[in-house]
Amino acid sequence: MLGKVRLSRKTLRRAYQGLVLVSVLALAPMTWAWLSSSGHRATAEEPGWQARVPQAQAALVLGAGLYDGVHPSPMLARRLDIAAELYRAGKVRALLLSGDNSRADYDEPTAMRDYLRARGVPDAVMVLDYAGFDTWDSCVRARRVFGAEKVTVVTQEFHIPRAVTLCRAAGLEAFGVGDDSVRRYAVTTYASAAREVFAAGKAFVDAVVLHSDPVYPGPRKVSLTEILARPGGAQVGAPGA
Repeated sequence: MLGKVRLSRKTLRRAYQGLVLVSVLALAPMTWAWLSSSGHRATAEEPGWQARVPQAQAALVLGAGLYDGVHPSPMLARRLDIAAELYRAGKVRALLLSGDNSRADYDEPTAMRDYLRARGVPDAVMVLDYAGFDTWDSCVRARRVFGAEKVTVVTQEFHIPRAVTLCRAAGLEAFGVGDDSVRRYAVTTYASAAREVFAAGKAFVDAVVLHSDPVYPGPRKVSLTEILARPGGAQVGAPGA
Protein backbone atom coordinates (compact mmCIF):
# COMPACT_ATOMS: atom_id res chain seq x y z
CA MET A 1 0.00 0.00 0.00
CA LEU A 2 2.85 2.37 0.93
CA GLY A 3 4.58 1.62 -2.39
CA LYS A 4 1.45 2.52 -4.25
CA VAL A 5 1.18 5.83 -2.38
CA ARG A 6 4.80 6.68 -3.17
CA LEU A 7 4.29 5.80 -6.81
CA SER A 8 1.21 7.97 -6.93
CA ARG A 9 3.06 10.92 -5.44
CA LYS A 10 5.92 10.47 -7.88
CA THR A 11 3.51 10.36 -10.77
CA LEU A 12 1.77 13.51 -9.58
CA ARG A 13 5.09 15.28 -9.17
CA ARG A 14 6.14 14.38 -12.70
CA ALA A 15 2.76 15.48 -14.03
CA TYR A 16 3.14 18.80 -12.22
CA GLN A 17 6.64 19.28 -13.61
CA GLY A 18 5.34 18.47 -17.06
CA LEU A 19 2.60 21.06 -16.74
CA VAL A 20 5.13 23.66 -15.60
CA LEU A 21 7.33 22.87 -18.60
CA VAL A 22 4.40 23.11 -21.00
CA SER A 23 3.40 26.44 -19.46
CA VAL A 24 6.91 27.82 -19.82
CA LEU A 25 7.14 26.70 -23.44
CA ALA A 26 3.71 28.16 -24.19
CA LEU A 27 4.61 31.53 -22.66
CA ALA A 28 8.12 31.75 -24.13
CA PRO A 29 6.95 33.15 -27.51
CA MET A 30 4.83 35.76 -25.68
CA THR A 31 7.88 36.78 -23.66
CA TRP A 32 9.94 36.95 -26.87
CA ALA A 33 7.38 39.25 -28.49
CA TRP A 34 7.03 41.44 -25.41
CA LEU A 35 10.77 41.91 -24.90
CA SER A 36 11.53 42.36 -28.60
CA SER A 37 8.96 45.14 -28.91
CA SER A 38 9.86 46.87 -25.66
CA GLY A 39 10.49 50.57 -26.24
CA HIS A 40 8.83 50.40 -29.66
CA ARG A 41 5.15 50.75 -28.81
CA ALA A 42 2.61 53.26 -27.52
CA THR A 43 -1.08 53.28 -26.61
CA ALA A 44 -3.22 55.75 -28.53
CA GLU A 45 -5.41 56.65 -25.57
CA GLU A 46 -2.52 57.81 -23.38
CA PRO A 47 -1.99 61.58 -23.02
CA GLY A 48 0.64 62.89 -25.43
CA TRP A 49 0.94 59.58 -27.26
CA GLN A 50 1.62 61.15 -30.65
CA ALA A 51 4.76 62.83 -29.35
CA ARG A 52 6.22 59.39 -28.59
CA VAL A 53 5.63 58.08 -32.11
CA PRO A 54 8.66 58.52 -34.40
CA GLN A 55 8.42 59.68 -37.99
CA ALA A 56 7.87 56.83 -40.43
CA GLN A 57 7.31 56.29 -44.12
CA ALA A 58 3.95 54.64 -43.66
CA ALA A 59 1.36 53.49 -41.19
CA LEU A 60 0.88 49.76 -41.68
CA VAL A 61 -2.76 49.11 -40.78
CA LEU A 62 -3.57 45.44 -40.26
CA GLY A 63 -6.99 44.08 -41.17
CA ALA A 64 -9.39 43.02 -38.41
CA GLY A 65 -12.59 41.83 -40.01
CA LEU A 66 -15.62 43.27 -41.78
CA TYR A 67 -19.28 43.45 -40.90
CA ASP A 68 -21.63 42.34 -43.68
CA GLY A 69 -18.53 41.93 -45.84
CA VAL A 70 -18.44 45.69 -46.37
CA HIS A 71 -17.96 47.74 -43.21
CA PRO A 72 -14.85 47.63 -41.00
CA SER A 73 -15.42 45.99 -37.63
CA PRO A 74 -15.29 48.37 -34.65
CA MET A 75 -11.73 47.31 -33.87
CA LEU A 76 -10.63 47.81 -37.46
CA ALA A 77 -12.39 51.17 -37.61
CA ARG A 78 -10.45 52.30 -34.57
CA ARG A 79 -7.19 51.21 -36.20
CA LEU A 80 -8.08 53.28 -39.24
CA ASP A 81 -8.97 56.30 -37.10
CA ILE A 82 -5.57 56.11 -35.40
CA ALA A 83 -3.80 55.83 -38.77
CA ALA A 84 -5.68 58.90 -40.00
CA GLU A 85 -4.59 60.79 -36.88
CA LEU A 86 -0.97 59.85 -37.53
CA TYR A 87 -1.27 61.01 -41.12
CA ARG A 88 -2.81 64.36 -40.20
CA ALA A 89 -0.19 64.88 -37.49
CA GLY A 90 2.57 64.45 -40.06
CA LYS A 91 3.90 61.26 -38.46
CA VAL A 92 3.53 59.17 -41.63
CA ARG A 93 3.58 59.97 -45.33
CA ALA A 94 1.47 57.07 -46.56
CA LEU A 95 -1.02 54.49 -45.32
CA LEU A 96 -0.40 50.84 -46.22
CA LEU A 97 -3.71 49.02 -45.74
CA SER A 98 -3.04 45.31 -45.45
CA GLY A 99 -5.88 42.81 -45.26
CA ASP A 100 -7.59 39.72 -46.60
CA ASN A 101 -9.04 39.59 -50.11
CA SER A 102 -8.83 35.83 -50.53
CA ARG A 103 -12.28 35.65 -52.10
CA ALA A 104 -14.32 37.94 -54.32
CA ASP A 105 -16.98 38.74 -51.71
CA TYR A 106 -14.54 39.67 -48.96
CA ASP A 107 -12.21 42.64 -49.49
CA GLU A 108 -10.72 44.17 -46.36
CA PRO A 109 -8.27 46.61 -48.03
CA THR A 110 -10.96 48.22 -50.21
CA ALA A 111 -13.30 48.60 -47.23
CA MET A 112 -10.43 50.15 -45.28
CA ARG A 113 -9.71 52.60 -48.09
CA ASP A 114 -13.38 53.55 -48.43
CA TYR A 115 -13.64 54.18 -44.69
CA LEU A 116 -10.61 56.49 -44.73
CA ARG A 117 -11.70 58.20 -47.95
CA ALA A 118 -15.03 59.09 -46.33
CA ARG A 119 -13.04 60.75 -43.54
CA GLY A 120 -10.99 62.93 -45.81
CA VAL A 121 -7.85 60.90 -46.33
CA PRO A 122 -6.82 61.30 -49.99
CA ASP A 123 -6.57 58.23 -52.20
CA ALA A 124 -3.16 59.42 -53.35
CA VAL A 125 -1.52 58.45 -50.04
CA MET A 126 -3.19 55.06 -49.61
CA VAL A 127 -1.66 51.78 -50.76
CA LEU A 128 -3.67 48.55 -50.67
CA ASP A 129 -2.18 45.14 -49.92
CA TYR A 130 -4.78 42.50 -50.80
CA ALA A 131 -2.71 39.56 -49.52
CA GLY A 132 -2.20 40.47 -45.86
CA PHE A 133 -3.64 37.16 -44.69
CA ASP A 134 -1.95 37.28 -41.30
CA THR A 135 0.42 39.53 -39.39
CA TRP A 136 3.58 37.83 -40.64
CA ASP A 137 2.47 38.03 -44.27
CA SER A 138 1.60 41.72 -43.87
CA CYS A 139 5.01 42.52 -42.39
CA VAL A 140 7.01 40.53 -44.92
CA ARG A 141 5.06 41.92 -47.85
CA ALA A 142 5.43 45.48 -46.56
CA ARG A 143 9.20 45.03 -46.78
CA ARG A 144 9.66 42.76 -49.81
CA VAL A 145 6.71 43.65 -52.03
CA PHE A 146 6.13 47.32 -51.25
CA GLY A 147 9.70 48.27 -50.36
CA ALA A 148 8.91 49.83 -46.98
CA GLU A 149 11.78 50.36 -44.59
CA LYS A 150 10.27 52.19 -41.62
CA VAL A 151 6.64 51.78 -40.54
CA THR A 152 4.30 52.46 -37.68
CA VAL A 153 2.13 49.39 -37.17
CA VAL A 154 -1.43 50.19 -36.10
CA THR A 155 -3.54 47.58 -34.33
CA GLN A 156 -4.98 46.86 -30.87
CA GLU A 157 -2.81 47.08 -27.77
CA PHE A 158 -2.90 43.34 -27.04
CA HIS A 159 -1.62 42.66 -30.58
CA ILE A 160 1.13 45.29 -30.68
CA PRO A 161 4.00 43.22 -29.17
CA ARG A 162 3.56 40.44 -31.73
CA ALA A 163 2.96 42.81 -34.66
CA VAL A 164 6.01 44.97 -33.93
CA THR A 165 8.23 41.96 -33.28
CA LEU A 166 7.21 40.28 -36.53
CA CYS A 167 7.74 43.45 -38.56
CA ARG A 168 11.18 43.92 -37.05
CA ALA A 169 11.96 40.26 -37.77
CA ALA A 170 10.89 40.88 -41.38
CA GLY A 171 13.54 43.60 -41.72
CA LEU A 172 11.45 46.68 -41.00
CA GLU A 173 12.26 49.43 -38.56
CA ALA A 174 8.94 49.27 -36.77
CA PHE A 175 7.10 51.09 -34.01
CA GLY A 176 3.60 50.16 -32.90
CA VAL A 177 0.55 52.14 -31.83
CA GLY A 178 -2.25 50.23 -30.17
CA ASP A 179 -5.88 50.94 -29.40
CA ASP A 180 -6.78 50.18 -25.78
CA SER A 181 -9.91 48.35 -26.92
CA VAL A 182 -10.66 46.89 -23.49
CA ARG A 183 -12.32 50.21 -22.62
CA ARG A 184 -15.00 49.68 -25.26
CA TYR A 185 -15.00 45.99 -26.12
CA ALA A 186 -13.87 44.17 -22.99
CA VAL A 187 -15.20 40.69 -23.83
CA THR A 188 -13.90 40.70 -27.40
CA THR A 189 -10.56 42.10 -26.27
CA TYR A 190 -10.02 39.49 -23.57
CA ALA A 191 -10.96 36.67 -25.95
CA SER A 192 -8.56 37.99 -28.60
CA ALA A 193 -5.80 38.53 -26.06
CA ALA A 194 -6.15 34.92 -24.90
CA ARG A 195 -5.61 33.74 -28.46
CA GLU A 196 -2.32 35.68 -28.54
CA VAL A 197 -0.67 32.82 -26.63
CA PHE A 198 -1.20 30.49 -29.59
CA ALA A 199 -0.64 33.22 -32.18
CA ALA A 200 2.71 34.10 -30.61
CA GLY A 201 3.78 30.47 -30.92
CA LYS A 202 2.97 30.48 -34.63
CA ALA A 203 4.72 33.83 -35.00
CA PHE A 204 7.90 32.46 -33.44
CA VAL A 205 7.87 29.46 -35.78
CA ASP A 206 7.24 31.62 -38.86
CA ALA A 207 9.81 34.30 -38.07
CA VAL A 208 12.57 32.47 -36.20
CA VAL A 209 12.34 28.77 -37.00
CA LEU A 210 11.07 28.53 -40.59
CA HIS A 211 11.58 32.07 -41.94
CA SER A 212 8.34 31.42 -43.79
CA ASP A 213 7.47 33.09 -47.07
CA PRO A 214 4.09 34.83 -47.29
CA VAL A 215 1.32 33.10 -49.22
CA TYR A 216 1.94 35.56 -52.08
CA PRO A 217 5.59 36.70 -51.95
CA GLY A 218 5.43 38.99 -54.99
CA PRO A 219 5.68 40.57 -57.49
CA ARG A 220 7.25 43.86 -56.38
CA LYS A 221 4.90 46.87 -56.24
CA VAL A 222 6.02 50.49 -56.74
CA SER A 223 2.94 52.29 -55.39
CA LEU A 224 4.45 53.08 -51.99
CA THR A 225 7.81 54.02 -53.50
CA GLU A 226 6.10 56.47 -55.84
CA ILE A 227 4.28 58.19 -52.97
CA LEU A 228 7.50 58.58 -51.02
CA ALA A 229 9.37 59.86 -54.08
CA ARG A 230 7.00 62.75 -54.81
CA PRO A 231 8.52 66.24 -54.75
CA GLY A 232 8.27 67.65 -51.27
CA GLY A 233 7.71 64.17 -49.85
CA ALA A 234 3.95 64.24 -50.50
CA GLN A 235 3.53 66.52 -47.52
CA VAL A 236 1.35 64.69 -45.03
CA GLY A 237 -1.70 66.35 -43.68
CA ALA A 238 -2.20 68.45 -46.80
CA PRO A 239 -5.61 67.83 -48.43
CA GLY A 240 -5.20 66.28 -51.84
CA ALA A 241 -1.54 65.40 -51.21
